[in-house]
Amino acid sequence: MNGFDFLWIFFILTALQPVFKKKLIEAARQRSIAAIERKRGSRVIILVHREETMSILGFPVMRYINIDDSENVIRAIHLTDPDVPIDIVLHTPGGVLLAALQIARAVKRHKAKVTAFIPHYAMSGGTLIALAADEIVMDEHAVLGPLDPQLGRFPAASIISVVRRKSVDHVDDETLIMADQAEKALSQMKNDVYDLISERFVPEEAERLADILTQGTWTHDHPICLKEAQRLGIPVRGELPKEIYDLMALFPQPVRYSPSVEYLPSPRRPAVPPSTGK
Repeated sequence: MNGFDFLWIFFILTALQPVFKKKLIEAARQRSIAAIERKRGSRVIILVHREETMSILGFPVMRYINIDDSENVIRAIHLTDPDVPIDIVLHTPGGVLLAALQIARAVKRHKAKVTAFIPHYAMSGGTLIALAADEIVMDEHAVLGPLDPQLGRFPAASIISVVRRKSVDHVDDETLIMADQAEKALSQMKNDVYDLISERFVPEEAERLADILTQGTWTHDHPICLKEAQRLGIPVRGELPKEIYDLMALFPQPVRYSPSVEYLPSPRRPAVPPSTGK
C-alpha cells in the first residue's frame, strides 16, 4: 500500500467521521430517554429545535414546529397506553399554529398525567403545547412566550389597534381585510387557549389567562419567566430534573465555525485553601 492509498483512506475516514459521531449521539439519546422512562415510569417525547446552518451560503435557518412534528408526536401518544404518564421535553421557538394546536389537543386528551419540561425556552406554539399539559416544569431561567396570533409580518392585535385609531375612509381595502382576519385570528386563538386550560381553572380565571396570553398584552417575543408565569396563575414549578439537562446536552447545536460559548464541562466549586501547619 503506497502513500496515495493512505491518503484516500484518510479522506474516506474524515468524510465518514460526522456520520459515526451522529450515530453515537443518537444512541446516547436513546439510552438517556430509556433511563428517564424507567425512572419515572413514563413515555418520554422530545420536541427540540436547533438552529441549522445552510451548507453552501452559511445563512442561519431556524427550525420550528411543523406538520411532520405533529404527526410524529401524535403517533408517539397513540403508541402510549392511556394509563401511562407522558413527559414531553420542549425546546422550540414555536412554529406552524395548526401543528402546535394538533399536538396540544392530543396532549390534553391523554388520560394519564402529562408533564411538560422546559429546560431553556418554549415560545409561541411551544407555550401552547405546554399549557395543554397537566404540569409545567421549568428551569429557573427558562421562558414561555405570548400566544397572540401573527398575520404575516404584523401582530393581529396591532393591525386592529391601528384601524381603530383611524376613520374607515382613510384606511385602504387591503388593511380592512387584514383587520377582519386579525379579529378572527384573535378570537380563534383565545377560544383555543380557553379550551385547553378550561378543565384546570374556574371559568373566570381561564377567561382571564386566555385573554392575557392571546390579545397582544406584550410583544410576541416577550419572555415569560418562571416567576411571572406563576404570578399569572399558570401551573408551573421549578426544580427541573438533572436527567433533562443531561438529555439536552445530547442535542448539540450544529457547529460550522468556532463556538461562541466555551467552558470546561465539569462542576466548579470553591477552591479549598491550603492547610496551615506548624
